[in-house]
Amino acid sequence: MTRKEIFDALIEIVTEINPDEDWSTLTADESLRGKLESMDFLDVVMEIRKRYGIEVPEADYGKLGTMNSCVDYLFPKLSVK
Repeated sequence: MTRKEIFDALIEIVTEINPDEDWSTLTADESLRGKLESMDFLDVVMEIRKRYGIEVPEADYGKLGTMNSCVDYLFPKLSVK
């Protein structure tokens, strides 16, 4: 997957989990965790696991703070598949 495809997939995931929020305006450096409740964030992590088979250990949750950091974290894992 390209970085753009990962970004778009993340937007799709957060939109499904929290459809009341306008995710189309989310910038790459904006705090993702600041816009999601704790359980919604965990749902995003679980959806990543379900869709792509990527385990995100709890110790790595801090690496998923913004869209950019999520893409940075997921890109090497998804580009080899």
